[in-house]
Amino acid sequence: MNEIKLLEKILPDLKQDKNVFLGPGDDCAALDLGTGDLLLAAVDQLISSVHYDRSTTVPRVVGAKLLKRNLSDIAAMGGKASWALLALATNTADDKYLLEFYDGLREAAEKFDISLCGGDFSSLPKGETGEVASLTILGIVERDLMCCRSGAQVGDIVFVTGALGNSYESGRHLTFEPRLAEGRFLATGAYVNAMIDISDGLLIDAQRLAKASEAAVMLELGHIPVNADATLKQALGDGEDYELLFCVPADKAEILRKEWAFETALTSIGEIRANPPGEVTAPDGEDLSKRFKKGYEH
Repeated sequence: MNEIKLLEKILPDLKQDKNVFLGPGDDCAALDLGTGDLLLAAVDQLISSVHYDRSTTVPRVVGAKLLKRNLSDIAAMGGKASWALLALATNTADDKYLLEFYDGLREAAEKFDISLCGGDFSSLPKGETGEVASLTILGIVERDLMCCRSGAQVGDIVFVTGALGNSYESGRHLTFEPRLAEGRFLATGAYVNAMIDISDGLLIDAQRLAKASEAAVMLELGHIPVNADATLKQALGDGEDYELLFCVPADKAEILRKEWAFETALTSIGEIRANPPGEVTAPDGEDLSKRFKKGYEH
């Protein structure tokens, strides 16, 4: 199975009704229920031995990560998250482990003011002990403030929050903070033409933004903020960073820098070009996906 190629076959045939304002292909779907604002909906999952090492990761932290990675999708749309539903399948007989998982999820929900309002619980076939936890997040965004992957314009400055690389090995993939406040600021300030969260890797997520916008993302490799314990290669391809990658009109870039009041670092790392559409390049036009691993693909 290749995640990207499989989705390219599935998504075009999915029919959408008139209430689907934004369908598959972005960080969230957006539904128009006639209330003025849009309902944001996204689903993401954690799989033991894929998204965390079950033998070394405290279950309370796993529960919190499940919610936070979903909140990162809402942040990328410029929205406010409000509700969540959990589906958990497991083959563990350890009630203590599961109760601690739910405690971590509940504590994170209280921290971010999320109502856990439903879900499902089931068992996995016997075998290696583990879990598959899937969470659906719901939120609200104003119609004229929603940020999508598809709005980048030629000449936009490309920014990223925070620093990137070595998130999994360092444990930062468990302790990150979703950039909800930053995403909301960018949306309400009308700074952003396009935005995406970096979950699978800077290169692959930049390419997704490029394809959606039918433009090219040019990256200045020397400007990319790399964590002190990481390499440029890791910053480009590791994933699990949960930072925001976004495009700002050139005439708003300096205003954004002056108005940015967050402790989170803000770094310009490139610009949007016309060609080659759907690709991520170096300043000289080199296709960076041919030199570096793009990111994580299931």
